[in-house]
Amino acid sequence: MTSFLANLASKKIILASNSPRRQELLRGLELEFEVRVHPVDETVPPELPAVYAAAYLSKLKAEHYPHALQENELLITADTIVIENDRILGKPSTAEEAFTMLKSLSGTTHTVITAVTLKDNKKCVTLEDETQVTLRFLEEEEIWHYVHTYRPFDKAGSYGVQEWIGFVGVSSIQGSYYTVMGFPLHLVYQQLKKW
Repeated sequence: MTSFLANLASKKIILASNSPRRQELLRGLELEFEVRVHPVDETVPPELPAVYAAAYLSKLKAEHYPHALQENELLITADTIVIENDRILGKPSTAEEAFTMLKSLSGTTHTVITAVTLKDNKKCVTLEDETQVTLRFLEEEEIWHYVHTYRPFDKAGSYGVQEWIGFVGVSSIQGSYYTVMGFPLHLVYQQLKKW
């Protein structure tokens, strides 16, 4: 573990996320952790404004963690949402749904919000970050190629910025690239230093 986070040497860090991107990014902070995933109903209340959905779901995942946290355990949960015109674009369930989402994002700017909750047996803190992503106009053949080849059914908004569609389609990002990937490392690192 890096000396910058030596304060966590006695902590057992638990990442409650199946996302390989989040696991890869947390490893990038030179931290040891274990992955423990638990199912949570990720239904957002219809009256909740879209901009609050990521924080709501991140906290929900922390609150519904099924085990009591021990003195030395630190739980990390996260959620990423894609917003287009105040509408949340979730994870697609079919190739057609993924195509439709990407077609609607093509040639426009949308918002990606990632929230991260850190919780131990004494306190709970939720951080969130927002990034604006602009996609160039995508040809239908390009969208179908991406959907069929990369099968983005586990990704909010039907795309991963770190995949082919990001390479060829993202024309600008205002904010953190890692927030779009699903883990605002700059905020998480600063919070961990204070834990």
